[in-house]
Amino acid sequence: MTAYVIVEIEVTDPVGYEEYKKLAGATVEKYGGKYLVRGGKTEVLEGDWKPKRIVILQFESIERAKEWLNCEDYREPRKMRHQTARTHMLVVEGV
Repeated sequence: MTAYVIVEIEVTDPVGYEEYKKLAGATVEKYGGKYLVRGGKTEVLEGDWKPKRIVILQFESIERAKEWLNCEDYREPRKMRHQTARTHMLVVEGV
């Protein structure tokens, strides 16, 4: 079943984060993922949520999304993301 990785990101080091983005995309593609949302304009419709940046990735399954997140190719970019941004991430199955 299709899975979606949803990430809320607050970039703390814009220059470093740009370097992260250059590396991360290839790893997503290698694991069959694709970007559906990558930091576009957001507007809160209900509640008091104040996201800075939202990224949504699509994978063929939750298992494949987790393989990507934990793969060797993404190890260094993931460290870069942790150093340049604060993130909340979840994966959810689609319909």
